[in-house]
Amino acid sequence: MLLFETADLHCSRSLVRLTPRDPPAARCAGDKTPSVPRSEAPLSSLGSMQLTDVRMGSGALGVRTLVLTADKFEDLELIVPYFRLLEEGGIVDIAAPSMDEIGGEHGYRVMPDVLIAEADPTSYGLLLVPGGFPDGAPATVRDIPEAQMIARSFFDANKPVAAICHGPWLLAAADVLQGRRLTSYWHDGVPEDLRAAGGTWEDAPVVVDGNLVTSRWPPDLPSFTDEMMRLIHSSSSD
Repeated sequence: MLLFETADLHCSRSLVRLTPRDPPAARCAGDKTPSVPRSEAPLSSLGSMQLTDVRMGSGALGVRTLVLTADKFEDLELIVPYFRLLEEGGIVDIAAPSMDEIGGEHGYRVMPDVLIAEADPTSYGLLLVPGGFPDGAPATVRDIPEAQMIARSFFDANKPVAAICHGPWLLAAADVLQGRRLTSYWHDGVPEDLRAAGGTWEDAPVVVDGNLVTSRWPPDLPSFTDEMMRLIHSSSSD
């Protein structure tokens, strides 16, 4: 059983007790589920966590990954796939709007490897789009013309694309979802935007449709990374 902090349209930010039987719209914690105010919570080491000097993969995976993100990304949705790819020998470049340090919702910090405006999609075999605050990284990235061009390039070449939570907003902005099945975070207007772009939205931990794998939120990451790696290996063997 996990304690997971959530901000939902239907409940205030609070600690939510999650079990395998909980539906996606997790229960709002009531009076019987105590929470610790941020001002009283003990300081952790998260504030000093920075993804620098990380030993890069050996290249044995045979796939170089491009991550499109910005400030206010969802920490787990970037870090978990990032290290999963390195574990298999992948090489991962984090692209952002500028080369300034960017921060996650929960304290992790990242120095970008490349500018989104200068990233060459033909140099990469996987596109990864993490989520984040609705007014943070996903909203920033989806409005960048070069990010939209990169997404279109991957779909035109039928190369693997993995997007989670609010990340699929970029795919809607890039107009690549016509007739595609996918999932995403279930609030903040994300499903409505994906449907308006021609996609078929499903409420599932992970949805795979051709070169595209999508998931809803951090608790879906085990399924998300499994299908992401399966898609990479399948594409590499074609």
